[in-house]
Amino acid sequence: MCKFRVFFISTPAIGNLVPIVEFAQRLVHHDPRFSATILIISLSQRPIVNSYIQSRSSTYSNINFIHLPPVDSPSPDQYQSAVGYISLVSQKHRPHVKDEIAKLQQTESDSARVCALFVDMFTTAMIDVANELNIPCYLYFASPVTFLGLMLHLPVIDVQLATEFIESDNELIVPKDPATELIIPGFANPLPPKVLPTSVLKRRSDGYSWFLYHTRRYVETKGVVVNTYRELEKYAITSVEATTTVPRIFPVGPVLDLAGPIEWHPERDQQDRIMKWLNNQPRSSVVFLCFGSMGSLGRSQLREIAIGLERSGFRFLWSIREPPKGKLDLPGEYASVEEILPEGFLNRTAEIGLVCGWVPQVTILANQAIGGFVSHCGWNSILESLWYGVPIATWPIYAEQQMNAFELVAELGLAVEIRVDYRSESGDMVLAEELERGIKRLMDGDDEVRRKVKEMSEKSRMAVMENGSSCASLTSLIENLTSGIS
Repeated sequence: MCKFRVFFISTPAIGNLVPIVEFAQRLVHHDPRFSATILIISLSQRPIVNSYIQSRSSTYSNINFIHLPPVDSPSPDQYQSAVGYISLVSQKHRPHVKDEIAKLQQTESDSARVCALFVDMFTTAMIDVANELNIPCYLYFASPVTFLGLMLHLPVIDVQLATEFIESDNELIVPKDPATELIIPGFANPLPPKVLPTSVLKRRSDGYSWFLYHTRRYVETKGVVVNTYRELEKYAITSVEATTTVPRIFPVGPVLDLAGPIEWHPERDQQDRIMKWLNNQPRSSVVFLCFGSMGSLGRSQLREIAIGLERSGFRFLWSIREPPKGKLDLPGEYASVEEILPEGFLNRTAEIGLVCGWVPQVTILANQAIGGFVSHCGWNSILESLWYGVPIATWPIYAEQQMNAFELVAELGLAVEIRVDYRSESGDMVLAEELERGIKRLMDGDDEVRRKVKEMSEKSRMAVMENGSSCASLTSLIENLTSGIS
């Protein structure tokens, strides 16, 4: 039997790495002829990434992990954005990636063939390596098709931003006409410019120039594998395919790590206490507040949240993280949350709430006590929440999360809104009354949203089953990968 090897290279962030590794596992599980090699770009002070890789190395037998040698690069502080820094670091790894693939090609048995290199949205410089080695290259896109539509349309938007927008005092470009809206492939509704990622609205930043670089390279690939499913983004997929020069789209999601970081995360000490508390709460009674692996909020905002939670009267589980100390650092744990919350808050809410640090989000969402999720709207979090049928109240913080929130609220009707824009007219601060109002709508008020989320939960599970839409898309991808190879 002919055997095939596929290579993957990911942006060195846990939110990018997990989906690509879990997809690699799904691929080799679906077709045992395949084996996968994950090439790891290492950044210092990322123990969470190392813990995940060690865990998967011991459990995924058909996946091999190779750590690439470090490269010389300037300090992250010399860059305006993390996107700019990570993109350059990735580009500098091209010789190492070429060496590793060539080395494995030479040592493989005659029956094994290298049939693809998968890059992600910020490692597109590796397309050069694939071309040099005559290997088909595919894009693995861990964000929604709507964001893919924006990226593919960015060269067109670039012209529009230059003519219809002006630089504001804080270097964010704003429309000359406040009524300006953008027509973006993938969105049925016009998009308010304020929900674009900051990297797009800062045209002078290195992040923006790298966004343009990456999007122009997407069309050089043989296909785009997206962590979504047709039932969720049917309009977006049809629209992007019809109005852009995108290669073929393969929706294979939801690709999730359902076992979750409770198995591998380095900070797991408090989890027994959290799960014991949750297991003692009534069904669907707890609102869960969590802002992702990179999410953290300032002290003033945390106080507003505390006031809003207390006023709402709902049971709550609230994950609080200390802001990172450096540009590429991850959020940490507060030594004492009592010092940053309103005086007496923890005592007054002791019977109905639990405040904690890091939590295994997917494990929490699976618990029957969770009735709603106040989320930053990272795509992984959205897919996890829909999988378990937990409705979301949107509170985006960075990257494409504002667009994700807009899609959930305005396009799909699968969430209630706290914010879809963290640069709102009332400022960056979400006030206590906004949160209170959002939580009440989430937990009590919108049965239509809850019904739609339940239906989408069922569709997400059917999509990855045998004969499901994503399973069929994966089969088509495999046919593409093996076409012409005997």
